[in-house]
Amino acid sequence: MRRSLPLLAGALVLGVAAASAGKVAGVAGCPVFPASSAWNQRVDRLPVASDSNRIVAAVGAGDHVHADFGSGLWNGGPIGIPITVVGTSQPRSRVSFEYASESDKGPYPIPRDVAIEGGRNADGDRHALIVDRDSCRLYELFALYPTAGGWRAGSGAIFDLRSNKQRPAGWTSADAAGLPILPGLARYEDVARGRIDHALRFTVQDTRRAYVWPARHFASDKTDPSLPPMGMRFRLKRSYPIGGFPRQARIVLQALKEYGMIVADNGSNWYLSGAPSPKWSNDQLHTLHRVPGSAFEVVDVSSLPRK
Repeated sequence: MRRSLPLLAGALVLGVAAASAGKVAGVAGCPVFPASSAWNQRVDRLPVASDSNRIVAAVGAGDHVHADFGSGLWNGGPIGIPITVVGTSQPRSRVSFEYASESDKGPYPIPRDVAIEGGRNADGDRHALIVDRDSCRLYELFALYPTAGGWRAGSGAIFDLRSNKQRPAGWTSADAAGLPILPGLARYEDVARGRIDHALRFTVQDTRRAYVWPARHFASDKTDPSLPPMGMRFRLKRSYPIGGFPRQARIVLQALKEYGMIVADNGSNWYLSGAPSPKWSNDQLHTLHRVPGSAFEVVDVSSLPRK
């Protein structure tokens, strides 16, 4: 039986709380980066990259899309990457990082009951995304665990949601590509208003030892030029028919045509990331599995502004 996600006592846990900042849908009254951000730029009119067919084949032309988010629980945790919203009154904590040299020191406003990807007992990536609604700062952590004296994590990154400032070249974040995770999530509130106005985050099994804009970091030892580097942008082909899909899936697919998706981490091929919500229809999202990898193409983004 499906269960709704609970509200935690000390913080608000969201698929996302929708707001507006110009044309950019926001979270808890904050923009999710400026309209000029790479995440918020349409790519449906840009040319196809010259090596598109080769790279799509390497990722898996016969594999299919999977929505790695939804409603209810899976193995005791929410389906997707949850977002926790706090205010400036939330006490800050120091975090002990495994990759301290490439992590922002903080401190981080981590509530005792912060939402963690996969749930409190998960053994996976255990991402935690925290938005300070008062300062419009985004705090993202990878492999977050409580300790007797506070918290430890694999890595952490802090972003100003009103700025396009990137991490230093070669630095990771809470994501392998050195990118923020939040702007690439499919959020139910965007679907509820009828459209997703940003690119989505997705994973592939094998990436190249390289990264391209807007990514800042690679996470592979493989040098095969057929493999995608971190940050590579794909889009659903204009010719791919989406009219027969149910509403939630169709809105996701329309976003993939207009804004595309960005390689952000190593994982299963064509897995799209999103925030959990009890309002997602898992049945509708499951229809995305009909879409094969061959329906995508790599985009030449060299003409996009890099602000």
